[in-house]
Amino acid sequence: MPLTLSQTQDLLRSLGHSPRKQLGQNYLVDGNIVRKSLELGGVGAGDVVVEVGPGLGTLTGTLLEAGARVWAIEHDATMAAHLRRHFTAALGDSLYLQEGDALDDPLAGLPVAIATGGFKIIANLPYAISTPWMDAVLQGPLPDRMVLMLQLEAAQRYRAAPGTKQFGAISIFLQSAYRIAPGHKVARSCFFPAPDVDSYLLHLERLETPFRFTADVRQLIRGCFQQRRKQIAALLRGRLPDDGAAWITSLAEHGLNGQARPEMIPFAAWQRLAAA
Repeated sequence: MPLTLSQTQDLLRSLGHSPRKQLGQNYLVDGNIVRKSLELGGVGAGDVVVEVGPGLGTLTGTLLEAGARVWAIEHDATMAAHLRRHFTAALGDSLYLQEGDALDDPLAGLPVAIATGGFKIIANLPYAISTPWMDAVLQGPLPDRMVLMLQLEAAQRYRAAPGTKQFGAISIFLQSAYRIAPGHKVARSCFFPAPDVDSYLLHLERLETPFRFTADVRQLIRGCFQQRRKQIAALLRGRLPDDGAAWITSLAEHGLNGQARPEMIPFAAWQRLAAA
């Protein structure tokens, strides 16, 4: 069962542990939100699930109760030791726990042979690692579905549409591979300690034909958005054969030209840039 606020506080005291802000340790204390994560993820018996930052194990335990096989990675040594004690019977059977940095091991040690059979990610992501972690996930075996607890600001960037201020490189990379499904807003009061901002359960479903950008194209697109107030023709000058003239001409089908700024250019055009 998910931990309540008082159970979370008591357990932290018994471990002699104070939540570390730099690790984004805001523990979910609303069981309804824990259950909502599994509902959005469609988690059932036999599912393979990757969890990032299991912390005290409230989501981990609920996943195991649902019959999932869980690969989890925890950065904090105190939390990892607690998880090993609490889930001793499940370790090596239905729970595979790594202690380390999710940026170094974004899929928590999930074997490629198992990943290719299909898996999901259910995670409460610290704000500091959310974008580089997502970028790493998009380069490996792609999960069928992701349900990610994110700070609202990060979720808005991931969900952003062309023409909005939040639209950027990560919006392009993510939405070229995933459909944004209905998610769920989460109040700061659902966590202990309460963060300074609200959060959001981002629900992602892999597209039938996901599009992935090569490393050099990702670098090019990021560079464009680092100077997002410049016109695209100026941004591409000297960076593509013929300064990307043919690609810029193709923007006319979207009602755009070389004076367009990066945030105005739609997904299909960015994907076509990969061929240029």
